[in-house]
Amino acid sequence: MAALARWCVRHRLIAVLLWLLALGGATAAAAVAGSAYSNDYEVPGTESGRATHLLDKGFHGLGGDSDTVVWHTGPGDSVRAADVERTMTGALDKIAGLPAVASVTSPYDSQGASQVSRDGRTAYATVTFREQADDIDRADAQRVVDTAKAAESDGLEVELGGTAVGLTESKGAQVAEVVGIAVAAVVLFLAFGSLAASALPIATALVSVGTAYAGIVLLGQVMTVADFAPMLGTLIGLGVGIDYALFIVTRHRKGLKRGLPVAEAAESAVATTGRAVVFAGATVCIALLGMLILRLSFLNGVAIAASLTVVLTVAASVTLLPALLSWIGPRALSRRERRRLAEHGPAPELPTGLAARWAAFVERHPKLLGAVAVLVMAVLALPTLALHLGTSDQGNNPASTTTRQAYDLLADGFGPGVNGPLTLVSEVYGAGDRNALDDLGTTLGSTEGVASVSPATYDESGRTAFLTVVPDSAPQSRETSDLVDRLREDVLPAAETDNSLDVAVGGVTASYDDFAEIIVGKLPLFVGVVIGLGCVLLLLAFRSVGIPLKAAVMNVAAVASAFGVVVAIFQWGWGSELLGLGAAGPIEPFLPVIMVSVLFGLSMDYQVFLVSRMYEEWLETGDNRRAVRVGLAETSRVINSAAVIMISVFLAFVLSGDRVIAMFGIALAAAVALDAFVLRTLLVPALMHMLGGANWWLPRRLDRLLPRISIEPPESRSDTGGARATISERRGDPAPHEDVSGPEERERDVRDIAGQGR
Repeated sequence: MAALARWCVRHRLIAVLLWLLALGGATAAAAVAGSAYSNDYEVPGTESGRATHLLDKGFHGLGGDSDTVVWHTGPGDSVRAADVERTMTGALDKIAGLPAVASVTSPYDSQGASQVSRDGRTAYATVTFREQADDIDRADAQRVVDTAKAAESDGLEVELGGTAVGLTESKGAQVAEVVGIAVAAVVLFLAFGSLAASALPIATALVSVGTAYAGIVLLGQVMTVADFAPMLGTLIGLGVGIDYALFIVTRHRKGLKRGLPVAEAAESAVATTGRAVVFAGATVCIALLGMLILRLSFLNGVAIAASLTVVLTVAASVTLLPALLSWIGPRALSRRERRRLAEHGPAPELPTGLAARWAAFVERHPKLLGAVAVLVMAVLALPTLALHLGTSDQGNNPASTTTRQAYDLLADGFGPGVNGPLTLVSEVYGAGDRNALDDLGTTLGSTEGVASVSPATYDESGRTAFLTVVPDSAPQSRETSDLVDRLREDVLPAAETDNSLDVAVGGVTASYDDFAEIIVGKLPLFVGVVIGLGCVLLLLAFRSVGIPLKAAVMNVAAVASAFGVVVAIFQWGWGSELLGLGAAGPIEPFLPVIMVSVLFGLSMDYQVFLVSRMYEEWLETGDNRRAVRVGLAETSRVINSAAVIMISVFLAFVLSGDRVIAMFGIALAAAVALDAFVLRTLLVPALMHMLGGANWWLPRRLDRLLPRISIEPPESRSDTGGARATISERRGDPAPHEDVSGPEERERDVRDIAGQGR
């Protein structure tokens, strides 16, 4: 690391130009290639996946994306009134003439008679595009929206719903990014007091995240990447990128205050804290790539895209950042700090103020504070027990959007199930199967939870048929999921006797339920692998059994409490409409997997930065109480500053207008807040005070077998020890014991002391 930092400092212009070239090249390539995202939730081998395959095979995917134009009249009026019919027929004819539209089914035609509500005040037309939603240009969808909206008048409301129409509803990602960066800049300036120093973490994060964003666009050309992956990568990248740079700049500033030359301070910061950044980034990537064991193409793209962002932010932190630090020179310090350095000479920083007082307070009351922390985490985690996985639809959009209003109009006029019908598909091998399908339609009509059933529709060869079942409940409700189970377990097996039918249940709810079931079934394995790998890394780094186990428990606690917050806001609807996040609804089925990955990685960051300083002090003194107190006092300020920045960035993405990204933003912000302010600065040090020397216990046999790695090189510890000796001399304290043994011998001596009850 030192050699890399030295090269970047000496060739700072080349280092900066290489990064700018990477950013420009990737952006240009992404602009030429274009985006090719795909939200494909289908899982091979599931029943809903088989239904989709049969439809694609027999009906060629049923054409392009189908959207709806819904209109509603005021009290006393009817959609069948001559003026309303004339107005809407003209609008639908114009829509049918648009190049991107394949067909329009109007309620005023013979085949659309069922598209008028019983009270005659609501009607809808089906607009079928020539392409699927992923391939529809936003401008083409906007023309449909504008043409339909032009028909609105007093007493006639026109709204549109559907996937393609959803493309026209703007997302505020850019606003979210600007707000998050602005808040981060303020926090950095308050922490550093130097405009130049506060600008560097933001500049580093922007370059690395910009390069990663373009890389994700290109990644979508070769594998399945969800459309929210770039925004998720940006969210994670800005958070960790600014944080990683913050840690390195903080170490660089300490070097300058000790009187080191600019180049040497930058090299030392990367050689020490930069190693911790690489280690922390590696844990985040391991957690994210753990999603690959689920073998779901939808999540594979998300995992690789997010990991790419983290890799680039780490790379920029240890290459671009030292080059920029050498460029600004002593301006990394504020004017007051530079003046003090010139007048009084170098002086190491002492952990004073609130951080030192808090560390001493935790040392005096570990049991009480530990109990308070456990109570807070447990209360926040309680809503997690009510977690309901499902996929939000346009009924969860903000109330002001046309897609939400179209959804509500359809639900009010035709029943909630019309927004998410089920599709029953089967291959047909003869007259017996046709008769059985007719009987099935009759049976379905009297089945609990079914509002209506369409007659069987056959393909051109007559070998494949499907029936459309409209539930009497909303697509994302538990009642609709229960109906899917009832059809699969009771109704359909009875209908398949004495014939060759093999009916598969598909549709929105069935697909999402199957997807959720697959994820939940694999979640224990996934969590076990991610936590296990993280524990192995911490075991190697800190050579302790207790530290990894505590980290695993803390990470699970952070995830559970963060999910409790998400359930309360998004599933129970506590303030969701007020925050502009739409109506209450289920939690996305892929959210637990991605959240566990990201939160575990981010939690490990704070664990590494906090415990590495405690471990350093433990190796120097063998005094657990001092190690915990000093480690907390010296790292809590920078950890809290980093947490405030990350929370600000994550919460800013609530402004994106995207429900899924808002879920991630709130969950990550809640988890980081709890992790930094409750777990790492309260519960972890309280537990470590109570456990004493047992924190650092490692069986001798295991100690001999494990390879030795160091997050920070031994010379950084000796530098710190020298600084501590200087502090002791100035205070008049006894000098620390001089230990001339090597680091390995010193570790064994400390463990012997701990084993004797120290």
